[in-house]
Amino acid sequence: MREVGSVRKILIVLAHAVVGWAFCGALIGVGRRFLSMDATLVLHAIGAPVGFGLLTLFYQRRFAFTGPLRTALIFLGVVIGLDLVLVAPLFEKSFAMFASPLGTWIPFALIFLATYLTSLAVGPASSGKPRDVRT
Repeated sequence: MREVGSVRKILIVLAHAVVGWAFCGALIGVGRRFLSMDATLVLHAIGAPVGFGLLTLFYQRRFAFTGPLRTALIFLGVVIGLDLVLVAPLFEKSFAMFASPLGTWIPFALIFLATYLTSLAVGPASSGKPRDVRT
């Protein structure tokens, strides 16, 4: 297999992060429709790290362009960035969501941990190929 270009690598990592963010949005959207807001936030706090753990497992087994810390930082950075520039101002029309530990900060921490720990667990030995940790 030929080497994947740097821009393509970046786009692949970012695409995985955006898919995870969209999954979290779906959890909130569906939860709001069928559950109370408190139940929805609990669902999100549980579902977000599970979703990102599975997404990370797929990413690390298929691509593994980034090491555990970099992957966790990129995934979390995309989630926070999209929440700041899209969710709060456009969908919620308020930044109040950032005042809620259960609404944002706990899921953010759990997304980071799930991504980091899954990346560590999969590791280069598990994927059968060396990991490029510089990108």
